[in-house]
Amino acid sequence: MKKLYVSALAYMVAGLVSGIYYREITKITHFSGDTMLAILHTHLLILGMFFFLILIALEKLFLLSENKRFSFFFWIYNTGVIWTIGMMAVHGTLDVLGITSGPAIAGLAGMGHIILSIGLILFFLILKDALFENDHA
Repeated sequence: MKKLYVSALAYMVAGLVSGIYYREITKITHFSGDTMLAILHTHLLILGMFFFLILIALEKLFLLSENKRFSFFFWIYNTGVIWTIGMMAVHGTLDVLGITSGPAIAGLAGMGHIILSIGLILFFLILKDALFENDHA
């Protein structure tokens, strides 16, 4: 339970800091176009803080962490979020600085999304087990 709380808290801090980063780097560079940095804040708060706050409630109800897949899910999901967010931050920063990011950044971002998707699939398998473990229908 504590690691879920710490995760939510860490993503909240990262989300708030990313909002400040976006505002300040665009102000300093006089950037006014579209950039991935504009949605970094929201991604961190939703995929990070809110997801883990919801997970805390589900843990209280269903003891999801007792599932043998839970630890694997936890690390895969966090790896996917951090990887994806990291690539968004790199891509967005390059946009603001006027540097073309190229296909390598897009490919790495895609890998982050794949890892994140695997984490979400694991989460739903764990949730299914918790919801329907005694349901034989």
